[in-house]
Amino acid sequence: MSGIAPSTLAPSLRRLRALARAELALLGRNRGVVFTALAVPLALPFSVRPALDQLDLQKHGIGIGAAMLTAAIGFSFLFAVYTSLVNTYVARREELVLKRLRTGELTDTEILAGTALPAVTLGLAQALVLSAGCAVLLDAGAPRAPYLTLLGLVAGLVLSAALAALTASVTRTVESGQVTALPLVFVSMTGSGITIPTEVMPKRLASVCELLPLSPAIRLVRAGWTGGASAYEVLGALATALAWIVVAVFAVRRWFRWEPRR
Repeated sequence: MSGIAPSTLAPSLRRLRALARAELALLGRNRGVVFTALAVPLALPFSVRPALDQLDLQKHGIGIGAAMLTAAIGFSFLFAVYTSLVNTYVARREELVLKRLRTGELTDTEILAGTALPAVTLGLAQALVLSAGCAVLLDAGAPRAPYLTLLGLVAGLVLSAALAALTASVTRTVESGQVTALPLVFVSMTGSGITIPTEVMPKRLASVCELLPLSPAIRLVRAGWTGGASAYEVLGALATALAWIVVAVFAVRRWFRWEPRR
């Protein structure tokens, strides 16, 4: 077994790296997508600052720095990864790039993962920069349970990429991608704890919002910073995140469209 795994893993990694480099070059040429992915997560958290100032965050053990940090990372999930990847998958499908890639050595999983890798890497780098910036500029301090924040980042990035592929399946054109991606963006911003922490919501509403796709990742990121989550809450968030990832991956494998929607 130990001799087989490296021989099959190394070629796959080489193919992923080559596809990711090509996708990164194409991404760099789309200035609109790059601007949205980079600027929006940096600017939007400051727009929610007035609303956060009206909430009694200290009562729930959440500082303003931690709340804005979580908002910034949530916006990275939505704009640096999710919406940019919806456009990328649709564009590559309509240009027959995905169809041509399937005729080569790449597997379907490698094609989807390699296409997503630049956006996911950008989202991760942005989240790390935002974490450092908020820790210094907003006095957010260091995370009390960094492993929870890391788990939240991984869950949020993987799920954002999977949901982007699923959304691309029902998106006809790159132009309509902004419309088909809007429902998840709006629901996540308002209900997943990005703009308003679920901890300050009424219990019944919070219990519903905690089941939304990105809610577990946001809860884990915030819990890692504040250290205020119990083992039961952490396990619940992990279970919900894993369930959404499994459902999203299954749906992508079942319904992702490789042919142009014409």
